[in-house]
Amino acid sequence: MDEAGEGFRTSLAVIAVLGILCLQVIAVCVWRLLTMAARGTVFSPASFRYVHIVIGAITAGSVLVLCVAVVARFANHAVEGDAVAPGMVGIISGLALVAAGVALLVYVMRTLLAQAVALDVQSRQLRSELDEVI
Repeated sequence: MDEAGEGFRTSLAVIAVLGILCLQVIAVCVWRLLTMAARGTVFSPASFRYVHIVIGAITAGSVLVLCVAVVARFANHAVEGDAVAPGMVGIISGLALVAAGVALLVYVMRTLLAQAVALDVQSRQLRSELDEVI
């Protein structure tokens, strides 16, 4: 990295800082969801806020991994004798796709959470109607 241009070093540093920020945001949201689960309130509309933030942070992380691949591609042969293997750029791009797949998986789990919340609301309504009948 010492011979690399200032732009490449700066780009990688910014990507690293933003990536760490994404990981911290995910950790805080998961902590809040675990707290809600311990209290028994995870099946409430309030949990969607944290799930949406997690999905956004994972998506942003996927884009950041793809940015690393782009920086590596343009850094290729920028310095005499320095070469980034094309396969390495492909592997990094594949990691970006895996991260995007994780975001899609969390979205599917969000849909399941929405169904559980709707079912919980419906069961509460049925219980109140049953209590009125009894």
